[in-house]
Amino acid sequence: MHKFGVVALMGPPNAGKSTLMNAYLGQKVAIVSPKPQTTRNRISGILTRDDAQVVFLDTPGVHRLRGRMNRYLLESAWQALSGADAAVVLLDGAHYAAKPGVMESDVKPLVEPLKGYGGPVIVGVNKVDAVKDKSRLLPVMEAAGRFFPGAEIVPMSALSGDGREKLLERVLSHLHEGPAMYPEDQISTAPVRFLVAETVREKLFLELRQELPYSTAVEIEHWEEDGDRVRINAVIYVARDTHKSMVIGKGGAMLKKVGTEARAEIEELLGQRAHLELWVKVREDWTEDPGFLRALGLGE
Repeated sequence: MHKFGVVALMGPPNAGKSTLMNAYLGQKVAIVSPKPQTTRNRISGILTRDDAQVVFLDTPGVHRLRGRMNRYLLESAWQALSGADAAVVLLDGAHYAAKPGVMESDVKPLVEPLKGYGGPVIVGVNKVDAVKDKSRLLPVMEAAGRFFPGAEIVPMSALSGDGREKLLERVLSHLHEGPAMYPEDQISTAPVRFLVAETVREKLFLELRQELPYSTAVEIEHWEEDGDRVRINAVIYVARDTHKSMVIGKGGAMLKKVGTEARAEIEELLGQRAHLELWVKVREDWTEDPGFLRALGLGE
């Protein structure tokens, strides 16, 4: 029997959703950084096995921040849930074991929408490998059961692999019989240009430790296949002139470092050489510009 289904990965920011999806696929589709709210778009990852094909929807972290862009992020998450055959809620078990008081406020935005969802819900209590005294996870799992009554609770670690297969088994148990909908070598429905832009944005997140990455966006402006090499021009948008100088760095050092790291990963993604040029432009208040957000794939 072969199964097929769509699974929404939900949860607060920085719960490990992108790490989990990338681990299941065996390669990176969604960008990962230590900062919360890295994922902005609803990104699909396709897991193909002999007995099943699962389309994971990695959604932006659910929170209560204000602003047009953040509202679009929430809408993206709820749209993914409405079309999913099952939902996986990922929670940072290590964080809540250390600070149990913050769990309720983090999960509250998820509780009511999931009550109205109607489909199966599985809660992955993630990052258990970071908790030495496992007994401290028991209150976290009990609280998860109260917040999401009827959900299956699975302690696991997306990073180390503990419990990861068990979580996948529970997901597969809820999917319906059906044929694969995508070729076995396809790992995402996202366009390759989007993945390239996300790669550049990831390097910005990793290199710029301040709050600046939240006001940056990346758009592919030019793409040209040239024999065995692809030429890519990407624009990094920032909200202020002061941000522009930070992205460029002294003598252009920061921009060069981001470009070098991104190019290496892009070449691995494309399987060919790449010539990457990065430009930095100021676009004030772009996070409140509906047209520009739509151009970035948000708010659709």
